[in-house]
Amino acid sequence: MNSNVEADVTSLLRAWSAGDRTTEEKLWPLVFAELKRLARRHMAQERPNHTLQSGALVDEVYVRLTGLNNTQWENRARFFGMCARMMRQILVDHARARQSQKRGGRDRARISLDEIALVSESKGIELLALDEALKRLAVIHPRKSGVVEMRFFGGLSVEETAEALNISRLTVVRDWNFSRAWLHAAMNGENFDAE
Repeated sequence: MNSNVEADVTSLLRAWSAGDRTTEEKLWPLVFAELKRLARRHMAQERPNHTLQSGALVDEVYVRLTGLNNTQWENRARFFGMCARMMRQILVDHARARQSQKRGGRDRARISLDEIALVSESKGIELLALDEALKRLAVIHPRKSGVVEMRFFGGLSVEETAEALNISRLTVVRDWNFSRAWLHAAMNGENFDAE
């Protein structure tokens, strides 16, 4: 997005926050391509025969967004962070439903840190294991969990994450590095007590 479009998105989001629901018609065309990119990124991390498609994922996010009331959108980074969180939850819900239909063991494979890196090429990420680990991280370190959501699921840069969470760039880098190590340990059944 260029800076003019980013400014337009931010102003439309603020108008929507103020209760102007007519801004949705102007906002959606400006954010659709970015949401589609986010959805493709999420789907690339799923199994090849996934029953959801990126278009359906974006549609579900749209339905959830239009159902929100009294949401305060400070800027586009927060908006896309929320959309990324919604996409993650939709995929987790889908995975849980699929898993509940299966019989048999729930053994989970060990996952390396490389598999959960920001630019992951891996197709076999255990989304449920990652979701469980992120929930535990959020209880202990909410801000650090937010950094992971923004960077990994939202695809936001360090600068965009810093803006969205209203923290410094250096804090984002520290939180990101800590969280990757913490998640690696948690997903492999190890303890990681470092602050």
